[in-house]
Amino acid sequence: MRRIAVDFGSSETKICIAGSGVVLKEATCIAVEEDGESFTVKAYGDKARALSGRAAVNTHIVNPVFEGDVVHENLAACLLSYFLDKIEITRRRAKYTEVIFILPCGSGEDLKEKYRRLAADCGIGAVSFTITPFAAVLGHNVAINESRPMFCLDIGYGITNIAALSQDGLIYGINVNLGGGNIDVHIIDELADKRNLSIGALTAERVKNTVGSLLHDDNKMTVADGRDLESGAPSSIAVNSSHIYEYILTYVDKILEYVSLVMSKLDAEVASGIVHGGIYLSGGLMKMDGLAEYIKDKLRIPVNLPDEPQLAAVIGAGTILANDFLYTRLATE
Repeated sequence: MRRIAVDFGSSETKICIAGSGVVLKEATCIAVEEDGESFTVKAYGDKARALSGRAAVNTHIVNPVFEGDVVHENLAACLLSYFLDKIEITRRRAKYTEVIFILPCGSGEDLKEKYRRLAADCGIGAVSFTITPFAAVLGHNVAINESRPMFCLDIGYGITNIAALSQDGLIYGINVNLGGGNIDVHIIDELADKRNLSIGALTAERVKNTVGSLLHDDNKMTVADGRDLESGAPSSIAVNSSHIYEYILTYVDKILEYVSLVMSKLDAEVASGIVHGGIYLSGGLMKMDGLAEYIKDKLRIPVNLPDEPQLAAVIGAGTILANDFLYTRLATE
C-alpha cells in the first residue's frame, strides 16, 4: 500500500510520498461558478488563486480550509481529488493508498471525522493522523528524544501551533488563530488608511514575502499596485521593509506571548531541557528575514531553523509513515 502525507493548510497544501519526498505544493484554493444551488469548478490550486480579484461576478474563490478547520467539505474533497490525480494517484489507485493527515495541536474527534469523510469521498483506502508539532520537529531531521523534551513553534498562514513534546507524547500544547494571514490583512488595512491605496490579498502576500523583515536595518523595496481610494484610478506606491515592520512585529509579539504562556505551564525539568535543546521553528512565516533571530533574542532561548521551514511538517509526517516505530508512537487512527 502506498503511503502519503497530506498537510491541508489554510493557504497551501503540501503532499509527501514516503520514500520520494515532497511531490506537491499548491494553493488550497478553488474557483467555483455558482448557478442556483449547483456549482461548477473553474480552476483548482494555484490557477484558482491567480483568479483572485480577476474572476467574473458569479465566480467565487474559496479556501475550503480556514484556520485549521475544513469549512467546505465538498469543495475540499474536489480539491484533494484534483491534487491526488495530479500526483498520479487516481481514484482506482487511491483505495490502495494510506494517507496521514497533519492536524493542528488539540484537534478533536469532530475534525478527524471531517477528514475521514473527505478521505472516503476521494476513495482513499486508509486514514491516520498526526499533529503538527510531532511532524514539524521530525522535519528538522532530528529524532524525538524519549528522555529530553522538545519544543515546537510552527507559524502557518492561518494558525500557529505551540507545544512541548517528547517521544512519550504531547506534554502541553495549544493552537492559536494567528499567522501570516493576519499580517496580510493588516498590510491591506494600513496601506488603505495611511497610503490611500487599496490592494488585494495576493498583493499583500507578495509585499509581505518580498520585503517583510524583522532586521532593523533592512531596506528591501517593492512596488504595490492597486487603486487610489480618492480618484479610483489605478495607482502604485513603493513599499519598503520599514513600512511594514511594525505590522509584522504586532503579530509576532502576540504569538510569543502565547509561547511564554505555554512555557509557564511546564515543569521545571521540562523547561530546563527546552532551554538546552532550543525551540524548533517551522511554518511558512519562518522564511522571513530576521524572524528566527528575533525569536531567539526575545525569548533568550536557542532556535533551530530548517532549510525549508514551510515544508517541515509534511516532511516529518513522511518520516512517520516510513518508520514503523514512529508510526506506532506518533500516529493515530
